[in-house]
Amino acid sequence: MRPSSFLLTGAAKLLVGAFPRWMGCAPEPTQRIYFANHTSHIDTVAIWAALPIRLRNTTHPVAAKDYWGGGIRSYIATKMLRAVLIDRSRSDPNANPLAPLIEMLKLGESLIIFPEGTRGSSAVPGQFKSGLYHLATQFPNAQLVPVYLENLHRSLPKGAVLPIPMTCTVRFGAPMALAAEETKEAFLERARAEVIKLAGNVKA
Repeated sequence: MRPSSFLLTGAAKLLVGAFPRWMGCAPEPTQRIYFANHTSHIDTVAIWAALPIRLRNTTHPVAAKDYWGGGIRSYIATKMLRAVLIDRSRSDPNANPLAPLIEMLKLGESLIIFPEGTRGSSAVPGQFKSGLYHLATQFPNAQLVPVYLENLHRSLPKGAVLPIPMTCTVRFGAPMALAAEETKEAFLERARAEVIKLAGNVKA
């Protein structure tokens, strides 16, 4: 890892804590797709910082190219976080937006994704888009681990420039898998429910 990566994770822990709570699994070097609620631009860094160093080396956040693809953000995403950038604008209508994720999973690496597709403002996630389902279908041996980020919707809400120092807990749940003959809609709702379950009694 680059020294700048340690600085980034150190800054995240200083500002928001990013304290890990492994509630349903252990931090093991197994191929995983971590999927989480999404409420701020610091979500990616918080989850990555919560992972042990040995897992950060093989885990790649998935980030939107339109936000993270230029200037200092590009350096942070590609050099410090080693993120996979996806094109949400579908500039090439024939291209598969999941292609970069699929290639990374084929290498045996792990991913961090936000199935809502964009940031929300609620403490609980909105409806999940279909990407997680398609990845689960193509990579049945990758563990699907739900993650809940507590308090980041308060620390860096939409419109805020700098995060408000606040303790954030990153809760990792029990791995789940796509069930036989499970429909896309049923799977995505079950996955969303697993993230909400980690939230406990928080209100939207």
